[in-house]
Amino acid sequence: MIEKVLKAYGLEYLECEIEPFGNGLINQTWKVSAKSGKYILQKVNTNVFHSPQDIANNTLKIKKYLDRVSPQYLFIAPATTTTGLGVFENNEAFYRLFPFVADSFTVDAVTEANQAYHAAKQFGKFTRILEAFNPHDLKVTIPDFHNLSLRAEQFTLALENGSQERLKIAKWAISQIETFSWIADQFKELLQENSLKTRVTHHDTKINNVLLHVGSGRGLSVIDLDTVMPGYFISDVGDMMRTYLSPVNEEETSLDKIMVRNDVFLAIYKGYMEEMRRSLTIREQELFIYSGQFMIYMQALRFLTDYLNNDIYYPVSHAEHNLMRAKNQITLLIAYTKSEEYFKQIIKEYEADLEISSSKIISN
Repeated sequence: MIEKVLKAYGLEYLECEIEPFGNGLINQTWKVSAKSGKYILQKVNTNVFHSPQDIANNTLKIKKYLDRVSPQYLFIAPATTTTGLGVFENNEAFYRLFPFVADSFTVDAVTEANQAYHAAKQFGKFTRILEAFNPHDLKVTIPDFHNLSLRAEQFTLALENGSQERLKIAKWAISQIETFSWIADQFKELLQENSLKTRVTHHDTKINNVLLHVGSGRGLSVIDLDTVMPGYFISDVGDMMRTYLSPVNEEETSLDKIMVRNDVFLAIYKGYMEEMRRSLTIREQELFIYSGQFMIYMQALRFLTDYLNNDIYYPVSHAEHNLMRAKNQITLLIAYTKSEEYFKQIIKEYEADLEISSSKIISN
C-alpha cells in the first residue's frame, strides 16, 4: 500500500527509507527519506475524521490565503499528488504527504516554561494572521468537538443509563463533576451573550503540534491541522493550560504528582497575548483563566462519561482506565481553580510591568 501511495506522489518506493514517526494516537505516521528530500507520510484515521477531503480543502483554502497575505509565514501544507490532489485515496484509505522541515523538532511534554511560551506564541500567531479570513469558509472536521453543552448532556444521559456498578464506583468523581457544573453553565451563558468571537482555531494545541528550531528552541510553525476549523479562542488557550501546566499528563495515576506550574502559566499568557492582545475583545481577555477551566472540565467530563458508558469511545487498557483519567483531570481542575487568584495576580503584575516598559519606550 505504501508503495502505491509514494508512487502517487512521484516517489520511488525502493529508493526511499521509511520509518515510523512520532507517537500520535489518531493518525498513523511515517518519516520518508527520498532522493528528492525528506517527508512525513500520514494515513488519516477515518474513524475520527469522516471526511478527509474536507481537511484537504480546508488546508488548501488557508494556504491560498496565506500565500497572498502572508507569504513569509511557514505554513506546512501537504504536497499534491502527480494528478494535483491534496490527499490520496485507495480502497477507502486516505494518505497525505508533507515536507519535512529541516532543523526542526518537537517535544511531547513541556519541561521548561520557554517551550510553553514559544508554543503559545505560534498558536496565537496562527489565529492572528487568519483574522481577516472568514472562518465559516472552513468545513467543520469534527462536529461538536469542543461543545461543552453537548458533553454535559451526554454526561447526564450516562447518569441515567450508565452502568449501575460503575455509577457506584465513580461516586467521588461524579460529585466533583457536579460541583464544577458552573463551568458548563457559564459556557452556555457566554454563547447566549455572543461573548466569544468565532475565529480560525487550531483546537489541538498540545506541545507536540508545534515545530521548534533545533538551534534556538524558538517556535517555527504549528502542525497537525486536521482540527483547524471555526471555533473560540478558549479552546486553544484552554488546551494549552490543560496539557502544559502539569508536569504529568492525563495518564498519570499518582494524583499527588499533578500540579500547576505558575511560570508555565505566565509563559502561555505572554506568548499568546503578544500575538492576540489586539484581536481579543476586553471580555475575551477576562476569560483567559476561564479557558483552562473550560477545557480541563470538558476532558474530565468526557473521560467520566465514557467510563459510565462502559468505555465506548476512548481505548482503555483496564477496567478503571477512564475513571482514573477522569480523576486525574478533576485533580488538575481543583489545583487550577485554587490557583485562580494567584493567576490573576500574575497577569496584573505582568501587565503593569508591560505598561511601564511601554511608557519608557514612548518617553525615550
